[in-house]
Amino acid sequence: MDKNPTTKSMTSGEAVVDGLIRNEIDTLFCLPGVQNDLFFDALHARTDELRPIHTRHEQASAYMALGAALATGKPSAFCVVPGPGFLNASAALATAYSTNSKVLALLGQINLASIDRGYGLLHEVRDQIGILRTMTKWAERIESPSDAARLTQEAFRQLGAGRPRPVGLECPIDVWGRRAPVAIPNHPADIETPPVDIDKVEDAAKLLGAAKNPMIIVGGGAQDASAEVQHVAEMLEAPVCAYFMGRGVLDSRHHLSITMPTGEELWKNTDVVLGVGTRMQPHQQRWGVDKQLKIIRIDLSQEEMSRISRPEIGIVGDAASVLSALAEALPKHNSIRNSRREELDEARARTTKKLAPLAPQLAYVEAIRNGLPENGIFIDELTQVSYISRYAMPVYSPRSFIGSGYQGTLGWGYATGLGVKVARPNVPALSINGDGGFMYNVQEMSTAVRHGINLVAVVFNDGAFGNVQRIQKLRYGNRTIASDLTNPNFTKLAESFGVVGLRATSPQALQDRLEEAFKMEAPVLIEAPIGEMPDPWSSVLKLSKVRG
Repeated sequence: MDKNPTTKSMTSGEAVVDGLIRNEIDTLFCLPGVQNDLFFDALHARTDELRPIHTRHEQASAYMALGAALATGKPSAFCVVPGPGFLNASAALATAYSTNSKVLALLGQINLASIDRGYGLLHEVRDQIGILRTMTKWAERIESPSDAARLTQEAFRQLGAGRPRPVGLECPIDVWGRRAPVAIPNHPADIETPPVDIDKVEDAAKLLGAAKNPMIIVGGGAQDASAEVQHVAEMLEAPVCAYFMGRGVLDSRHHLSITMPTGEELWKNTDVVLGVGTRMQPHQQRWGVDKQLKIIRIDLSQEEMSRISRPEIGIVGDAASVLSALAEALPKHNSIRNSRREELDEARARTTKKLAPLAPQLAYVEAIRNGLPENGIFIDELTQVSYISRYAMPVYSPRSFIGSGYQGTLGWGYATGLGVKVARPNVPALSINGDGGFMYNVQEMSTAVRHGINLVAVVFNDGAFGNVQRIQKLRYGNRTIASDLTNPNFTKLAESFGVVGLRATSPQALQDRLEEAFKMEAPVLIEAPIGEMPDPWSSVLKLSKVRG
């Protein structure tokens, strides 16, 4: 809290609204209900500063907040009722945790004196705060107006301290309207950046400078350190390998940019690897490590450093700050470097050849890249085309490839895309979905129309949970079960909501429809009927042990 806060008589609801605005939240994704009525009454007076965007399902409120956080790297917030409302939003919270996103969950609660008494009150669930704490880095209960101001400020301090992850607050129904003198901070919560350990940076510079075949692995924690990653990579002539959370950190057109299949091929000859803001889980556990491979890690979490294997050097800190220091230390230790452009071009060409059996997916990926404006944002889903896009789609800038991290959350894509578009309204945004996942949040086309959210979405319609069904066919003797789908006419369904409905029956037609859609000032849905696609997992994209 500020040393000299302003004291003012406020309700708990007013104090929370004030805290959201003070900490630069301008949009609240929400679905109101009786336990939060007094909070929304407090919000009503300040909607010119804090805009509510209400959804048709609590999961969409949370996914939209997640999309906004992923697209900007800044905090976002959602508010839902307790019990089933919170549980409906929990998949999005779990995804926010897996993607290290700054999301504030604001939950209602039954009356304070009855919590965990088992009376069977409306929306009561046992130990809601305990459940909340399993999918956040910090969560507390507001029990008074002074708590409301203090804990809201602390929530934002937590969002800005250490590893980004969601946080949560719950407030009982009978606390929202309580009024009392409240100490109001005069400034937003402090953002805490750990100091750079110069000695460890120097050690890292020595190790990297002597490396023959260094590689840089980037994850979501490097998204705000794009320029610094590129600078260090160019000094070392080190390829920069990204899976989908790190896509866009280095422009795909840069000669040092590689994706996972190429990285896997180069891994066996890599002698020093620098991991920046990444768990490095597939690299360490699936590609393997040995005594000849030296690992340097930059991460905001000390806990994460040795989770799988102990690095040679672990530097806790903000990626941009540490990399800037590393760039200053490298020149006096760095070897003379020849360009690796030819070597990496050849490796990428072999990757392209390896992916050739996936021609149907690749054709759609190419159509999407051609149809999406260069500055556009792509929202990944669990569908056949998306799986391959993680490896094959060129990505040009940070925070322009939005993925669900290790959670792999089916059905997240459309609602998350709406949040992306709300947070960055002047940037084209494309959500691609399978017919299975899209139906999880199909109702949010209503939200898109109601709030004028001009997201373009594609539904690849194969009439099945395609990945599940193909696995059943290939691995279980064609014994398919519970994987076929009966679908609506998606184009007509979109039109019934007031969304522009289009149809594309080929990759070229999809490119044409995308180019058309991005010229419209309206929400657009494009249905793309497809057949069964080749299996990418059994051989083409199977990550394998190459060391250890």
